[in-house]
Formats: sequence, C-alpha cells, structure tokens
Amino acid sequence: MTFQLHHTTIAADTPGASTVLYWYTAGPEDAATRVHLQAALHADEQPGTMALHHLLPRLRDADVADRLKAHFTIYPSVNPLGLANFSMRHHIGRYDIETGVNYNRRWPDLYPQVADAIAGKLTADGAENIATIRRAAIDWIDSQQPRTAIQQLRLHVLRSAAAADIVLDLHCDDDSLKHIFTSPELMPGLQDLADWMGLAATLTAEDSGGGSFDEVLPTLYRNMRLANPSHPIPNGAETATLEYRGRADSFDHIGQQDAAGLFGFFAGRGLIDAEAGSKPAPAPAPTPFEATEVLRADAPGLLAYRVELGDKVIKGQPIADLIAMHGPEAFMSRRPILAGTDGFILSRVMGKYVTRGASIAKIVGTEVLQARAGAYLLED
Repeated sequence: MTFQLHHTTIAADTPGASTVLYWYTAGPEDAATRVHLQAALHADEQPGTMALHHLLPRLRDADVADRLKAHFTIYPSVNPLGLANFSMRHHIGRYDIETGVNYNRRWPDLYPQVADAIAGKLTADGAENIATIRRAAIDWIDSQQPRTAIQQLRLHVLRSAAAADIVLDLHCDDDSLKHIFTSPELMPGLQDLADWMGLAATLTAEDSGGGSFDEVLPTLYRNMRLANPSHPIPNGAETATLEYRGRADSFDHIGQQDAAGLFGFFAGRGLIDAEAGSKPAPAPAPTPFEATEVLRADAPGLLAYRVELGDKVIKGQPIADLIAMHGPEAFMSRRPILAGTDGFILSRVMGKYVTRGASIAKIVGTEVLQARAGAYLLED
C-alpha cells in the first residue's frame, strides 16, 4: 500500500509563526503517468476540497487493492496561508492580504528560466524531449531560494505539478454552473474530463492575462515548440482549472457526485483499474474564453436579477436591474443592465450590493467579442 499522508512546515513571515501544508500520495511511485490534484488555491473556495474529501477514500481503497495504475499527488487544501486570512470575521482567501495579489495570479513563466538549460539537448524523440524539459523546470525550481511564505508554498506546489502528466486545479465561482478553463491545444483531448464533470462550458485561452496556475505548463511547452520547430515537443501536461459551481455548494451529496466524476475520468483513462461507471452525456464543445462576456456594473447600486443560471439570453436583453443608492431618486429608481452578446448565463454574484466596475455575470457566447480579443480576460 502506497497511500500516505505527508506534511511540510512553511515558515511564516513573522516571528514565531508557521503553517502546515498537508497532501497525500497514492499509487506506484514508478508509474508511467503522474497526476497532480489540488483544491482551494483560492482558500475561500471549498467545493473542490469537499470533492477531494470524497475522492480520497476511493483512491485509498483502490490503492489497497493494487488497482492504481498512476501515481497521484493530492492537495485537498493547497493554500493554508489563505486559510488564515481573516479580517473582522470575513475570510479573505482569494488574495494575499500582505500584498493584495490574487493567489492564482503571477505564477512564473518557466520558459525563459529553462530555455538555456535545454539548448542543444533536444532530440527527435518527443518523449525524451518532455523528460528533458521537465528536468530543467524542476532543476530551476530546486535552485530557487524563497524569501517569503507564499514563495515557499508556490515552489513546493509547482515542483509537484511540473513532474505530472495531468494537473487539475479545483476551484469554484461565486454562484455558477460547472465549467473548466484550459488551453486550446489541450482540446479535444480533455473532452472526456468535461463529459465526466457534466459541464455547462469549457472555456479556452492560451493566455488569459493573469499568469494563472493552470497556464504555467502549457505555456512552457507551447513556447518550447515555437522556439524549437525542428524538434517534436508534445503537450507535456494536460492542465485545467475545474470550476465546481459556487462557493455555497459545499455539500456531501454534491461532493460525492464530483468525486464520482473524477474517479470515472481516471478509470476511463485506465489510470484506475475499476469500472468507470455509466458513460456520461457529452458536454458542450469548447468555446474561446474571448467569446464570454464579463458583464460589469457601470455604477454602484443594488442588483435585482432578471435571469437564472443557464438561461439563454440575447444581446440587449436585461440581465439585472441596478437600483440606485444615491442621487435624487435614491432607492426609488432602477435601470436595466443589458447583455452585450447572445449566449447563456454561466455565473452571477451572490452579493447584490455592487460597486462601479464590479463583475456581475458571465455570459458564454460563441462569437469572439472584439473588446475581449487580446484583452485581460479574468474578472479578477
């Protein structure tokens, strides 16, 4: 049996303080395929942690029965620093309260760090080239000297991911249908993941603009291919951000469903020698993230939604009314906020008091929006 709990202590940035990161491993260390799973990088997003809570016993039992054909590394709550970020009884788990930086932004661009190290070492064998690039990335990570707690955490997690063939980062939205973000070259390869999750949408982008965790490895291999066109460099890692509905959706019955979907995905890939379960219905085909409108409020006020999650809408249709909270008709007048594209409602916000510029909904369309092409795509 290889199923094992591990922990490491992360020294905090203030005297006498530290925190502990826990993770599990399961499956043969020398397996041909390595899987990295993590949840709650945004520490205030718990549905992914609930899903892994229910997946872990299934992996343990499969491990005891010698049915795991891949090596799994699982971080059920990958950001203990963010778990500690409370202010006035409010959990600020999305941002580092010292710097204000989103925990899922500004992950390193590995290509310029390792390009020189692989120069002259690539061959005509794609698998060899992936191994060479991985070694260079891990060597660079190992050479770093973290100065802060968040740097310690990031380097530890990134080292695990850099060695993996499948890297899944479990998140959630505010109030949302299930969806994933991934790189376009990884589709349709990850369509089976989309199917097993029962997604409403798969949104793809090469660069969403924020340096998100799930883009680190695809960006590395993509840039290696561009810089070395005479050498075969396959996709070295299938990575995706899995958005498990909204923050309020941490319930046992939902977590069990989500764990079953992950188990079915891995079993369907032959990474667990077990019945995958009933074949899921096909999920929608991927769409460019640039075709999704992030609808924002142009003034402060109180939202009154006119639509539900999943509703189909057309351009110009009222999505919500914004009730005025200042001015001559304060708390009396209201005006509509209109959809800027045809599509369906993927997400809304739970807090209905909004400030100017706040994101209030995402509308998934099919046509790339001119204002989104080449722009920063995230909400933040």
